[in-house]
Amino acid sequence: MFVKDLMINPTTRGVNDIVHAVTAVASSSAKSSADNFISKFVSPSQKSPCAAYGSYKELVADQNVDLVYVATPHSHHFQNCMLCLEHNKPILCEKAFTVNAQQAKILYQTAKQKNLFLMEAVWTRYFPLSIEIRKAITDGKLGEVLRVVADNSFGGSPEQKFGTTHRMVNMDLAGGALLDLGIYSLTWVFQCLYHTLPKNKRAMPKVAAQMSHYPQTGADDDTTMLLEFPHSSPNAERKSHGVAMTGLRVATDPDSKKSTKPAIRIMGTKGEIDVDGPAFRPMTYWFIPYKNSASDPGEVEEHKFDFPAGGHGMFYEADEAARCWKDGKLESEGLDWEESTVIMEVMDEVRRQGGLKHPDAIESTKYPIDLPGMKK
Repeated sequence: MFVKDLMINPTTRGVNDIVHAVTAVASSSAKSSADNFISKFVSPSQKSPCAAYGSYKELVADQNVDLVYVATPHSHHFQNCMLCLEHNKPILCEKAFTVNAQQAKILYQTAKQKNLFLMEAVWTRYFPLSIEIRKAITDGKLGEVLRVVADNSFGGSPEQKFGTTHRMVNMDLAGGALLDLGIYSLTWVFQCLYHTLPKNKRAMPKVAAQMSHYPQTGADDDTTMLLEFPHSSPNAERKSHGVAMTGLRVATDPDSKKSTKPAIRIMGTKGEIDVDGPAFRPMTYWFIPYKNSASDPGEVEEHKFDFPAGGHGMFYEADEAARCWKDGKLESEGLDWEESTVIMEVMDEVRRQGGLKHPDAIESTKYPIDLPGMKK
């Protein structure tokens, strides 16, 4: 989906300062896989050449590559990103950024030392819908935001869908609901209750978590997090609370018809914003003001968004990364290194409370080490 979005003309979404090109693709298994990917997704839309490689080490050595998009499993992000940084390549790395916060800190420290751009690819943050909601909060439209409730859960039987080897439940690949799905629930809590505050008012929240485990592998299959922030947004008038939920057995949208809504509730002293799911790709939200009186109940505002030219929406984060790199920035203001690290620290604490620890190899901060399925 990411490459498909890159191939869409940026002017269709009003972007005139950025043009994307895929200059190389690497597969950890075989060059033929990269060739097939290029034939299917790149060549039909792009006239400029695109190189195929059978290892990541070959790709990072390519001088024509300006920025690397890392979309491997979470378990491999630390090793893959260190390889890119070692070869002086700026990076856009998929969420969850790493397996643990210490890995994230090392990556950001290394990027700073080498003066290289590095960004966690939480695509939802860069949607016009998300940007508009954050502005509504900072402008005071909701009053003081005191509570955010967010859910991103996929129902069904994980035993039937995933077995024991699928990345969603495979502990060797950092599988589980938290890192793959829960990051979106946390994204809404953080972008509403943390990101919208002045930097000197942002602080690590207190965390209370409950977790259920997938019996076949030990990965988490249902996790609920309660976060208490010392300051509400936007004026830090009092404390605020975030509830972030994720699961593999129950669903945010059980009938796939959006009969249950919303996926996110952002609750302020002057009104509420309800965001229609899914949490990772919302297209509609409603502002519901408090009624002033029985004769003046206030009108619900509906805000609808689409993704231009049939895109999936991943081009927004790609535009941000390209623009930051072009402008010589090391990090994105939409999700800077500090906030990304705090979110990883929250997930570390959630895992600690839930008794979830991944294999030592993928929790390690040593580089380089070989991981299962990793070919350099």
